[in-house]
Amino acid sequence: MFENLQERLGKTLKNIRGRGRLTEDNIKDTLREVRMAFLEADVALPVVREFVKQVKERAVGVEVTKSLSPGQVFVKIVREELEKAMGEANEELSLNAQPPAVVMMAGLQGAGKTTSVAKLAKFLKERKKKSVLVVSADVYRPAAIKQLETLADEVGVEFFPSDISQQPVDIATAAISHAKKKFIDVVLVDTAGRLHVDSDMMDEIKALYSAINPIETLFVVDAMTGQDAANTAKAFDEALPLTGVILTKTDGDARGGAALSIRHITGKPIKFMGVGERTDALEPFHPDRIASRILGMGDVLSLIEEVEMKVDKEQAAKVAEKVFKGDGFTLDDFADQLKQMKSMGGMMSMLDKLPGMSNLPDAVKGQMGDKTFMQMEAIISSMTKKERARPEIIKGSRKKRIAAGSGTQVQEINKLLKQFTQMQKMMKKMKGKGGMQKMMRGMKGMLPPGMMGGGGPKF
Repeated sequence: MFENLQERLGKTLKNIRGRGRLTEDNIKDTLREVRMAFLEADVALPVVREFVKQVKERAVGVEVTKSLSPGQVFVKIVREELEKAMGEANEELSLNAQPPAVVMMAGLQGAGKTTSVAKLAKFLKERKKKSVLVVSADVYRPAAIKQLETLADEVGVEFFPSDISQQPVDIATAAISHAKKKFIDVVLVDTAGRLHVDSDMMDEIKALYSAINPIETLFVVDAMTGQDAANTAKAFDEALPLTGVILTKTDGDARGGAALSIRHITGKPIKFMGVGERTDALEPFHPDRIASRILGMGDVLSLIEEVEMKVDKEQAAKVAEKVFKGDGFTLDDFADQLKQMKSMGGMMSMLDKLPGMSNLPDAVKGQMGDKTFMQMEAIISSMTKKERARPEIIKGSRKKRIAAGSGTQVQEINKLLKQFTQMQKMMKKMKGKGGMQKMMRGMKGMLPPGMMGGGGPKF
């Protein structure tokens, strides 16, 4: 998300430099560019106007300290205003209620509501250690009920059965009653969506809200609809007292207009964002971290949290022990590393959270996509156990067999073996005194300028 805005702002903010003071004159062109960048990102006009006004008021006449350049001061102001526009801090779900805490999910059809119910159930179960029951009150789409049942089974939470012959209010109240008897912590109620906001839909959802009195009412909206997402959220908020928003499909949204518009237009916080199709692809929305990403400064905190949750620490420790003992780093170990990265959303998802990654050339980014990783996994899977342990024996006829088995070309086998050999050499450098520093120096030579030791983009 935010690729277009990130690129445009990055170029724009580089132009502010070389003065001891920020004046109306020397920031005028930059503010015009910032305004255009926001409009191109499909940010709502009232939000753009307010943002530019606030930045201008704060920036003009600000003295630049010895430790910061005018560009850095301006970026600091832009970052703080971005955070303010998106809500300043993450707002967690309020689940402090007599169990079960009832959470109602609302939204238009196709926004990813049912999938978001499953993702949120998994999040609450794994990260908040809550017992969760999910129920579908969507009596217009039998497939929605079946879909939620399948997803509930996948994420390991309880599903309360419902039927299209029942009334939504009866379904939800029966589910809550069941949850009380079984001492379940949270009930997630999936509601019916429509293709557009209509009076029948609003009447039904108001009746459901009154019957179940949820502690949280979350509006699920597709980020790719841009500022329209904020307008739809406003229409729902006028009918229901929304407590927050889940922004879905942010991985496919290069603009980011919805994320920057929703808080201003509705006054409601974005609590979560969906970052992919997998059931674990749901992240709490942290405005400060998102502002850092927009300005190309990375999001190292989110990356650390992801590593903590998703990396198999025992497996990682075994590999590290092998390397330090001098037992070598094999293609099996390499395949394990690929699987771990895939569980974290792939290499690009990780790199997006590191400072300065927006400066990577497109050609380099293209080599780090999911397709490349799947291809590498397929190549290693097509090797024999002996070949994975001793890749030096992989010559002509073996390469042809592996290429045929993995649906690739011999050149791609050569490329993977070369990358693996470079990685092996780096791992060897880790042994002995000062090993980590040697390895980092080795990596620096293999990466594009600015990726290591550069600290991110220069303004």
